[in-house]
Amino acid sequence: MTSPFPGMDPYIEACRLWDDFHHKLISEIDRALSAVMPSHYVVRQGERAYISQLKPGAFEVERNQMQGDVSISLSAVRPPRGHESSVALMDEPVTTTEYDSVLMVALEQIEHIEPFIEIRSLDPERTLVTTIEVLSPSNKQRGTKGWKLYQRKRVAHLTGHANLVEIDLLRGGGRLPMVTQWPISPYAILVSRSESAPSCRAWPASFEAPLPTIPVPLAPPDRDVSLSLQPLVDAIYARSRYATDIDYHQPCTPPLATNEVEWLNQRLGRTSPNPPLE
Repeated sequence: MTSPFPGMDPYIEACRLWDDFHHKLISEIDRALSAVMPSHYVVRQGERAYISQLKPGAFEVERNQMQGDVSISLSAVRPPRGHESSVALMDEPVTTTEYDSVLMVALEQIEHIEPFIEIRSLDPERTLVTTIEVLSPSNKQRGTKGWKLYQRKRVAHLTGHANLVEIDLLRGGGRLPMVTQWPISPYAILVSRSESAPSCRAWPASFEAPLPTIPVPLAPPDRDVSLSLQPLVDAIYARSRYATDIDYHQPCTPPLATNEVEWLNQRLGRTSPNPPLE
């Protein structure tokens, strides 16, 4: 089954399929570019990993906001120095009750793993030429560790460190800082060339029309390589059988506008509107 959306399907984000989709899209981009890349370049995948620590009970809120690319772990509770615990064998069993204990809550940690792609030249050495980033939810939450780490990398690229292709297929979160106002569209794709930084080009993208074919810049004098995103997204949707996990009768999060809901109803061939938003 194909998605009812000719462009990016917003329900992939809404139904917590983003983590799966994100990693698969990075791999699809890797394969597509490697097939057409000039022989003096290589395409490599990398990961940005970090841990953020949450207050007790905050994981569900964080998971709902960030959605994909996260996992949870519990920090070990260690006794302070000078108070090391000891274990002794007793002749008689010791009987305890809840009234003898103290309720403890472990620290909650979220591990974020954000994949990306690097294109490197082989001559004279493996120099970074272009980075391709598919934004994660954590990259769009201003003030978080994920936002700060990516922003530092982004600023370096936008000031000429290397070419940057930034693909934002998330409706949630805030757009990343730019002097010029972003196009008014659900999604956007940014291409920055190191030789013309900080000037760059942005393409608006939506779910109502196929995603654009974008240029992937290489090192001069080599010409750009074209990357068609929509066939990659469509192939992932079909192969992963996302339709089995998506209920298009449920409201989307973030909510669709009234005219967008009406458009979706027409695409699905139904006359009744989506359930009211809570």
